Amino acid sequence: MENITDKKRAIFESTLVLVKEKGFHGTPMSQIAKNAGVAAGTIYHHFDSKETLILELYSYIRDKMLDAMLQLDNEAMNYKDRFFNFWISHCLFYIKNPNALFFMEQFVNSPYSNRDPLQDNERFQNTFRDLIKTGVETGVLKSVNSLILSALIHGTIVNTAKIHLCRRINMGQAELQQIVELIWDGMRNIPNASKV
Repeated sequence: MENITDKKRAIFESTLVLVKEKGFHGTPMSQIAKNAGVAAGTIYHHFDSKETLILELYSYIRDKMLDAMLQLDNEAMNYKDRFFNFWISHCLFYIKNPNALFFMEQFVNSPYSNRDPLQDNERFQNTFRDLIKTGVETGVLKSVNSLILSALIHGTIVNTAKIHLCRRINMGQAELQQIVELIWDGMRNIPNASKV
């Protein structure tokens, strides 16, 4: 992940807080600059428009999320352990960074997601899809379209984090382990299961 300046990081953090409170449209650049403690000119030094800021923040969050998920990854591990680490790390990232979760949810449901010029920088998507694709190709996961499996996995991660953040259930390590075990049991390929 690229090294960013303290001012740019402050602008990102300010944007996350304000977007959670007021949404994309209710968050002007002047308010972001004020909350970040930077001059209005400073924000435009880093971002030529609000759209650029939103798109760069999206990329920044995805990079941070991927870095968190890959901390425990080791290609020498068996696939199941890698999958479990990936799922739990992703969920914990959202639990520890609720503003990032809220931002990402708003982003994918906004017109900004259609303008995502970051197709060249799809480190997160490629890592996520490659893990799923490997599971399907090696027969560890059911032979289902990897995009369907990706949607299923991501949906459970987001909803688990939301349940924790709404304080419906405290998602400790034991609860996360139970949930990912249920997901795994539904996705893993059990040879001759259709004959049972």
